[in-house]
Amino acid sequence: MSEKRSYSSAVRDESARLTRQRIVGAAAELFVERGYAGTTIDAVAERAAVSRRTVFSSVGSKVELLKTAWDWAVVGDDEPIAVVDRPEIARMRAEQDPETLVRMWVTQILDVGSRTAPLARVLARAVDVDPEAEALQQRIDLERRTGASYFVAGLESIGGLRPDVSVEEGADMAWVLMNPLWVLRLREDRGWDDDRVRTWLVRLTRVSLLGDRH
Repeated sequence: MSEKRSYSSAVRDESARLTRQRIVGAAAELFVERGYAGTTIDAVAERAAVSRRTVFSSVGSKVELLKTAWDWAVVGDDEPIAVVDRPEIARMRAEQDPETLVRMWVTQILDVGSRTAPLARVLARAVDVDPEAEALQQRIDLERRTGASYFVAGLESIGGLRPDVSVEEGADMAWVLMNPLWVLRLREDRGWDDDRVRTWLVRLTRVSLLGDRH
């Protein structure tokens, strides 16, 4: 009897997860297509083929939809695994060569940026119309700054940070480079391809943080 209940619970959980995926996916599409102000809960419900009530019970308000879409875009899925616990981050923490670590970091931020850039544009405009969106932007900025600090502190711990740059100053530089909107501008407005962006960003990071010693 307990096995049957466990199976039924697993089926319900998976069904709820799939519904949540549809809702968040629909919201992300609409945010990009129509912008934050132009996206309504009713439109999300219609595209996800669920009721308005289900949108709220499964995810929440419009800003919660954007927050969830952003969080999933950062990691690339909806698994409940924090960024710091992801395998790619563990490999970066274990890396002892500064040059390699810089290349790994660039790959990581470009991968994340390619997924988050469209939503970053949406959020940048949403802060003018919704105080909750502004709070979300502040949270994202703080998380990005924290990630930048971990990266630069890691460089320092393996002797890779140039001596005339403090961890705090280096984290400020890395934080700016992690903003996906400038890469989006290079690609869309200036026609840069992925290889050109990656090569330039590695060079810029290397010169800014590693200096001439590496």
